[in-house]
Amino acid sequence: MMSARIPFLLTLSAALTACMVGPDYHRASAPVAQDFKEQPPDGWAQASPSDAAPKGDWWTDFHDPLLDELEPQVAISNQTVRQNYANYRQAVAEVKVARAQLFPVLGVTGSVTRQGGPGFAGTGFTTTNGGTTTTGTGTGTGTGTGTGGTTTGSARLLNVQPSSVTSATLEGNASWTLDLWGQVRRLVEENSATAQADEATLANATLSEQALLATTVIELRAADALIDLNQNTVIAFAEALRVTQAQGQAGITATPPSAVITAQVALETAQASLIGAGVARAQFAHAIAVLVGKKPEDLDIPHNGTLPTVPTIPIGVPATLLQRRPDIAAAERTMKAQNAAIGVAVAAYYPTISLSAAGGFTQSPLNGLLHASNHIWSLGANGTETLFDFGERHAEVQAARAAYEGAVASYRNTVLTAFEDVENDLSGLRILAQQTQALETAVKDATRGTQIALAEFKAGTVDYTTVAQAQEVQFSDEQTLLSAEQSRLTDAVSLIADLGGGWSAADLHSPFDPKSLPPDPSESPPR
Repeated sequence: MMSARIPFLLTLSAALTACMVGPDYHRASAPVAQDFKEQPPDGWAQASPSDAAPKGDWWTDFHDPLLDELEPQVAISNQTVRQNYANYRQAVAEVKVARAQLFPVLGVTGSVTRQGGPGFAGTGFTTTNGGTTTTGTGTGTGTGTGTGGTTTGSARLLNVQPSSVTSATLEGNASWTLDLWGQVRRLVEENSATAQADEATLANATLSEQALLATTVIELRAADALIDLNQNTVIAFAEALRVTQAQGQAGITATPPSAVITAQVALETAQASLIGAGVARAQFAHAIAVLVGKKPEDLDIPHNGTLPTVPTIPIGVPATLLQRRPDIAAAERTMKAQNAAIGVAVAAYYPTISLSAAGGFTQSPLNGLLHASNHIWSLGANGTETLFDFGERHAEVQAARAAYEGAVASYRNTVLTAFEDVENDLSGLRILAQQTQALETAVKDATRGTQIALAEFKAGTVDYTTVAQAQEVQFSDEQTLLSAEQSRLTDAVSLIADLGGGWSAADLHSPFDPKSLPPDPSESPPR
């Protein structure tokens, strides 16, 4: 009989749960331009649909062996990434918790009770009545009257042994709160969108940490290049000091003692700068170790003053950022979650209806518990509705709608910020490319000027001040050129990150399919 009712209840529930209150989700519009204001400089071509963004291991385009070695470790060992991964897995679990509320709760209850004591049974007693002795079961003593006189007797308990009785129940039960108004389904929708937002946040954290590692490696290479530059400067200043001392000893009038002191101070200053450059180099090396989840003493990075190369990256069109930026995808999924939260709040206006059923057996004593004659069952329904709450539900709906409006504003601001980031990167690359060209020419001229000044000083036609000024200009221009090249490289990394690093919103997984979820980063061996 119960088995015949279950399909009916399932069909009835499916019909009743077809309604969902609250607004259905539609993605809010976002400001999107047709083209970027900054025209890409040489080497940064407009992308075609087939190559709209860097794909996969984007850092390989910089042609730096240290980047190729360390970047894959970020997704595995970086603690910021691991924290975001844990947050994502928690959100997926919350989806499963919410989804489970759509189905009945099934349970089984069993109990066994054994009771006993003198009150249940006694054995062995004797009575005496007029000379007649009777043996039986029972308790007590007493007197009685009868025809022909009074009869007295007594009863004496012999060998009293307590007895016991075992009783048991076995019952299955089911309860089901019908999702008539879609409150649970909206909650599932909210948690699913939140899980996808956390997944996009995980991708954004991974991309950010990878970009930070690339930037730090570039800074380390620039620090090594600066050390090389300082070493070359020390060598040049040492040579200038040697020439100055030689000319002073030869008695050349154009070389007074003050020139020797000036050359000596210049050399000592260059040596101090060379030593000081090691501080920044050490800090960058330590930061790289932490980014890949290692202790600074566990990572030894050899000196290499060769800067990475600036890659060629297609930038696409502004609209592609909506799909390629994980932070935009996270903001959009958050907006969907807040929209679903409105439905959860609205559903509180409607009554809650629950169904319950139970069936099983009960028997005392235990023998024969599962006989059909001991079968029991029950069906029930329960409904609750709040009549007065003094505006609580109304306020909850208002709060949900305000949260959604805030999520819309956050989404649109994230889109605008993304455009700003890319425009800044493009303008920086364009300006820095022009600056680098000018500085390369300046360095060539300054180097030539130093050579001429030193030759004239050796010939005795100019004093050492001319040489010192030429060397200072050359060293300053070389430092500025190195800084500009470093800025170009870091802007290139920033542009790749701001373009999404090859990520796409299509990469988001369904939280309902465990096979589609990304694996634990710790289980992926570094490449």
